[in-house]
Amino acid sequence: MPYNSFFREWRLAAIKIMDADGQRSADSHMIPLSLPGFPGIDIYLKDESSHPTGSLKHRLARSLILYGICNGLIGPRTVLVEASSGSTAVSEAYFARMLGLKFIAVLPRTTSMSKIEAIRSQGASCHFVEEPAKVYEEADRLAQCENGHYLDQFTFAERATDWRGNNNIAESIFQQLSLERHSIPKWISMSAGTGGTSATIGRYIFYKGIDTRLCVPDPEHSVFYAGWTQDNIEVTCSRGSGIEGIGRPRVEKSFVPGVIDAMIKVPDTASIAASRVLSRVLSRRVGASTGTNLMGVLWAAAAMRKAREQGSLVTLICDSGERYVDTYFSDSWLCLQGIDIKSAIEMVEHAFAYGELAPDLVLDQTMRARS
Repeated sequence: MPYNSFFREWRLAAIKIMDADGQRSADSHMIPLSLPGFPGIDIYLKDESSHPTGSLKHRLARSLILYGICNGLIGPRTVLVEASSGSTAVSEAYFARMLGLKFIAVLPRTTSMSKIEAIRSQGASCHFVEEPAKVYEEADRLAQCENGHYLDQFTFAERATDWRGNNNIAESIFQQLSLERHSIPKWISMSAGTGGTSATIGRYIFYKGIDTRLCVPDPEHSVFYAGWTQDNIEVTCSRGSGIEGIGRPRVEKSFVPGVIDAMIKVPDTASIAASRVLSRVLSRRVGASTGTNLMGVLWAAAAMRKAREQGSLVTLICDSGERYVDTYFSDSWLCLQGIDIKSAIEMVEHAFAYGELAPDLVLDQTMRARS
């Protein structure tokens, strides 16, 4: 984009608008979760669903758009395009509307209707693909056709966020725990969609020299676990994740393997069951990706209980379960998909009550010693 004074003035004004929105928004809450089966282990849920656009992706969308503006890639007439399973697009559409920019979300056809409606409510357009793995190339093609900018969360998530500080999510977690009895968590559990949030948390832990481990629970139909355990970033799978917002058919460029201490493979039934059980405990719905995150916490807590350790654990509520009333919280939808969560719910409830994690709740697990 050629340099001119109008473009410069627009960029400065756009950054001011984005900063004003950030100034108006409070940080997300840290909610304590007391589980009878894990005495001496304090569990915390950082509630990212409280952001203006209702999910963890609000932070990412703001960072991606600021990154584009400051790098001279976004101007007053730039059409923004993103490949997304929904939540990132909702948040990006919010900021695009704030800046008066056209936004197009490229979505898998299977994206929940509530997310599609949330995107459109921000004045954005939705463009659908039948195969989830095709979202990348279609978003890139559309951006070129529109002479626009492909935000590409899967490439730029890990570099658009300042992982050293500046109120990133990792810094926020440790500040909010500073007055707790176990102020340094033993583990943080964070699943991967782009991989940007786990990269930010893991890098911050190493940068600050904090004695906290990072577990990345991966949903059933996702390649992050295989890529990490096999040291193979080229591994792919033919279908998309059954848990919206996390899990990918390829190892994304924002996924940083070197900051991860452990990964577990979580069946979709366990992710959905955990989200339902936690929703009952909290008296409000949380999404299935939160269920996947919670499985990482239960895995770590069970290991700590077995070793007679005390301490704290942290994970994230990624988004509200209200976005999934017609899917993960619909018994008829689960039946149509051939998903039976009855036994998984009983196993999660048993873990909550007795601190024992049934083998069927985890498909595989791997830990690595820190060098």
